[in-house]
Amino acid sequence: MKPRITVITIGVDDIELSLRFYRDGLGLKTEGIIGKEFEHGAVAFFDLQAGLKLAIWPRKSISHDSGLPLSSASPTEFTLGHNVSSKAEVNAVMGQVKNAGAVIVKPAQDTFWGGYAGYFQDPDQHLWEVVWNPQLGVQD
Repeated sequence: MKPRITVITIGVDDIELSLRFYRDGLGLKTEGIIGKEFEHGAVAFFDLQAGLKLAIWPRKSISHDSGLPLSSASPTEFTLGHNVSSKAEVNAVMGQVKNAGAVIVKPAQDTFWGGYAGYFQDPDQHLWEVVWNPQLGVQD
């Protein structure tokens, strides 16, 4: 398998609420919800970095499409990491997501490995880490 991940899809309970969180609260670019004319088709895509998109799709639709039963979600199954270029940027992003309605589960703080990070949950309890890693040298 070649590393060609182009879309990260997360299941949501309320696509309109999640759209507002990511578009209006976090400022991610999107064309909005598309596919409403199809049963189980409503989805929204957000531009991330070049060649990568975040998609929000109702959990019921993912269940229908995959054939797996709908089950309860666990916020610790995976995290989405948002790497930034400084401690100040971690703090700024954490403030932005809080203002957008995110739940701050771990305020930004120094890490044991020499970085600086904090965690928040989106409206569907997906866990995001906002992190500055001095070893990565993230460029804007």
